[in-house]
Amino acid sequence: MNIPFSPPDINEAEIQEVISALKSGWITTGPKTKEFERQIKEYIGVDGCACLNSATAAMELTLRLLGIGPGDEVVTSSYTYTATASVIDHVGANIVLVDTAKDSFEMDYDKLRDAITEKTKVIMPVDIAGKLCDYDKIYGIINEKKSIFKPRTKLQSAIGRITVLADSAHGFGAQRKGLKSGKFADFTSFSFHAVKNLTTAEGGAVVWKSIDGIVDEWIYNQYMLASLHGQSKDALAKTKLGAWEYDILYPAYKCNMTDINAAIGLKQLERYDALLDRRREIIEKYDKAFLNEGLMPLKHFDDESRSSGHLYLLRISGFKAEDRNHLISKLAEQGIATNVHYKPLPMMTAYQKLGFDIKDYPNAYAMYENEITLPLHTKLSDDEVDFVIENVLRILKG
Repeated sequence: MNIPFSPPDINEAEIQEVISALKSGWITTGPKTKEFERQIKEYIGVDGCACLNSATAAMELTLRLLGIGPGDEVVTSSYTYTATASVIDHVGANIVLVDTAKDSFEMDYDKLRDAITEKTKVIMPVDIAGKLCDYDKIYGIINEKKSIFKPRTKLQSAIGRITVLADSAHGFGAQRKGLKSGKFADFTSFSFHAVKNLTTAEGGAVVWKSIDGIVDEWIYNQYMLASLHGQSKDALAKTKLGAWEYDILYPAYKCNMTDINAAIGLKQLERYDALLDRRREIIEKYDKAFLNEGLMPLKHFDDESRSSGHLYLLRISGFKAEDRNHLISKLAEQGIATNVHYKPLPMMTAYQKLGFDIKDYPNAYAMYENEITLPLHTKLSDDEVDFVIENVLRILKG
């Protein structure tokens, strides 16, 4: 068999919607993007949404919206993809990395509490694999530290405490206590990259909860300005007869979503709940096989939470990195593509140059060295899932 790791699930409906966009005469940001934003807000139940070209852009523009810059500190997990931390560096703030809790992919919340200082302006939790963080604990810690919070901008003052910006790149559709991702953090970023549960080929979005004293439309307009060079009119507005003239309000960026991307997303969203259900079926099939063998998969579902099931993270007790890599090679010989999520940031050259050392993050390293990510996507058949299970167990038994 040949089992890819995470191919996109594109059907005829998405293809026809893209053709519709191409034939419409309007292919950049326009009516389909605006409709996709509206439907995302409705799906999650939030007050604001801006679609952009990536979750990375969503996080960076949010930091800029908040006025984060040199002298500020932003706290996030050491166990994440670079995008979470690189945007902090982009705005000139100091990256503060927190180790994971023992035997957990989440930040150690006690260490999070210790990491907060008067300079801390934002905490960026990471909903790894689509499992939501414990936002009750995060907000509890933030409220404990409220007396030392020193806002520097109008928006920071309106929020009145450290802002929570969730990296929920994996978490679209995940739930906790009956609420979807996007309902917990002040701002939440999602990825619609080609490998994500819901894809627009390339793309992302940021959603937010209303802030007292701040108009949602103002927030939305800031994202639109920042994503289109600071231009006072978007391309669609400029096409109206006689409405060519525009202003550049500040030298900004270029990271808008196009209607071609949004067309894919609109049709993906129509069947998204069914895609999540299929992911759950595959996860439960994996869990049944591996838990009986004493292996340690990430727990995606419990009485109060439902993951989006983006990644199947499996840990193997007693394994070192070389053992895990041998397993990856052996599975590849059988045509099974696997991955590792993640190599902790302090192991990467860029972050070592910033002064981080993996020796300071022993729990994150322990999670990494025996973790393998198995194929989990809605193109997998039951027979293919069985094939993955059989080969993992056969190779482990030697």
